[in-house]
Amino acid sequence: MSATPALANVPVYVVVPPRVLLLDLAGPIEVLRKANLIQDALRFAIAYIGPSPMVGSSIGLAVAGIDPLPERLPDGALVVISGSTTALIENASTGLEADAVLEADIVAWLKRSIRPGIRLASICSGALLAARAGLLDGHDCTTHHAITAELSRLAPAAHVRENRLYVEDGERLTSAGITAGVDLMLHIVAQMAGHACALAIARYLVVYLRRGGADPQLSPWLEGRNHIHPAVHRAQDAVTADPARDWSVSALAGVAAASSRNLSRLFNEHASMTVTEYVNRMRVALARDLLTGSQLDIENIAARAGFASPRQFRRAWNRLHDFPPSRIRNKAIASLPGGA
Repeated sequence: MSATPALANVPVYVVVPPRVLLLDLAGPIEVLRKANLIQDALRFAIAYIGPSPMVGSSIGLAVAGIDPLPERLPDGALVVISGSTTALIENASTGLEADAVLEADIVAWLKRSIRPGIRLASICSGALLAARAGLLDGHDCTTHHAITAELSRLAPAAHVRENRLYVEDGERLTSAGITAGVDLMLHIVAQMAGHACALAIARYLVVYLRRGGADPQLSPWLEGRNHIHPAVHRAQDAVTADPARDWSVSALAGVAAASSRNLSRLFNEHASMTVTEYVNRMRVALARDLLTGSQLDIENIAARAGFASPRQFRRAWNRLHDFPPSRIRNKAIASLPGGA
């Protein structure tokens, strides 16, 4: 009997600053906690670190049990910097000088610890600490709308983007204010554990999966998901998990535990599209991923995405895009080292 394969381990180090904004800390890590519970491909191993074993929080609750800042981070680690605030629930103004020393300790640690192969994700004002460490220079980034000017001042060599929920630029990931940290972490989970896992977590947290207003488009995997109807989500989950399957309305109705007529009505009401439109959108999304992530020709891509022929694939593609599939592939090739 073969042994059960070990889970892939993703070390996550959550930097807890003084006066931590508690939702910056709890929201994103709840995403990872739930990811550990609902999938078995990988495990997010979470450690809370900082220069002090206990800090106060924005709502007056102390956060304790914080481990010291480690001497060295393992390869492949994800470092998450939570934001902080000076506007505490009790309007306390004492201890700011001592807190400034702790923040300086974090900045010094970031400077010596973040190296290639380590992903750095900041939540809200956590970007300011990354900026002070020089880690955002040359990168696109964002933060809470109230402090983008301060981020620009601290990181004049960075490209600060406004009106974004989050920005990913290589190994630097930054998010806007507070709950946007949940959006960023859902994005990370989707990358590492799959879109179906991220969607299930979003529903558990009762949040919409969103993209920033300045992004070129909503991720096609997330279209039609800004609702909380369980029957429609069950059907959508099934399609997302295997878009190439022969998904008739009646087959999905069985998954959703609804009649075909009722499921069609629910899709129009809650997803703002028909069942067939949704299936085709997911197939086009899969084909798009194959265009950028493989060297398969159009015929094989169409077949793997569930289309009967390349012609059918192109018809579905043209309903959603004003440009041919070849443009996506050419752009992906050009972005590779040595690409055109």
